[in-house]
Amino acid sequence: MIVENILETIGNTPVLHIPLRGGEVSLFIKLEMFNPTGSMKDRMALSMIRNLPHGEHGAPPEVVESSSGNTASGLSMISAVMGMKFTALMDHHASSDKINTVRALGGEVIVVGNPDGTLATGMRDSLAKEMSLKEGVHWTEQHNNPANSDGYESLAAELLRDIGPSITHFVSAIGTGGSLCGTARALRRTLPALRVIGVEPAGSVVFGGSGHVYHQSGTGTPAGADVGLVIDYDVIDHGRKVNDGAAFSVCRYLARKHGLLVGGSTGGAVFEALRIARNAPRGSRIVTLACDSGTKYLDSIYNDEWLAARNIGLTSIDDDFADVLADKMTAPNMVYQKPAGTAASPTSNGTARNSIIALA
Repeated sequence: MIVENILETIGNTPVLHIPLRGGEVSLFIKLEMFNPTGSMKDRMALSMIRNLPHGEHGAPPEVVESSSGNTASGLSMISAVMGMKFTALMDHHASSDKINTVRALGGEVIVVGNPDGTLATGMRDSLAKEMSLKEGVHWTEQHNNPANSDGYESLAAELLRDIGPSITHFVSAIGTGGSLCGTARALRRTLPALRVIGVEPAGSVVFGGSGHVYHQSGTGTPAGADVGLVIDYDVIDHGRKVNDGAAFSVCRYLARKHGLLVGGSTGGAVFEALRIARNAPRGSRIVTLACDSGTKYLDSIYNDEWLAARNIGLTSIDDDFADVLADKMTAPNMVYQKPAGTAASPTSNGTARNSIIALA
């Protein structure tokens, strides 16, 4: 596969199939870390940039965004390709790898807030708004920008193409709400009975409750910050909260059992997907998103000393979900079959590969 620029590699990510309950239920994980900066946010970043106004003679705008890292990475990559100046407002909650990625791609980073790692979403947003008052500077304002959720129309189309119209549950982390609500809204046009479950960290306030510190990066809304307009509660059937220990335990499990490195928001979503799978009707097909790559969190989620310093305890996912993860076939007729007529996806060397990877 030959492309003319890196933006053409956004999307068309593979799907990992994991049979649960001995094949009675299927879990599909959309591997969004295969996007060029390692997260699904590349999709919405491109959508937001394409919807920005341009100056006279098509002059590219100067862009600023408040971000915990992944959106900033996507915007910095796109800005590099399009010849735009980009400034990211980040806080110490963001991993150093995310900050360094933005800088490596030519973006400017302004880090605000307390060095103890506390989220400073309100401070970031206030500074972004202030900077956007300058002529020619545009704040993409991801939490309130409809182009955010529009960027996931293609993701929904890919899921329907690769899995078919048999998806019963869509379970995903919720931060800005773009990926969850944008994907769910598009899926519901074909699957009106789809159950949509949003997952936030315990301590986030998207689905109410009291807020407190959490360490799952790039997801949820901390106490004191506004819940953005991109979140459409009308398309969400249930909101769930998952604590850091449970989310990070799933991250460790996926790495150890499936060779899959994911971030904490993905761990939380997969944890909830496993809970749903426990009592889901036979034949259920549960879809979730691997929002980003765990390589961004090697010094945190996958570092025992980092976890101990924050009193985050891990549990055994093998034991907690022994009934769900059982590999004994109790319903042979429920093994996933790829939809008839589904096209294979090209690889970089021009050969074909299936878009779904099956793990027994």
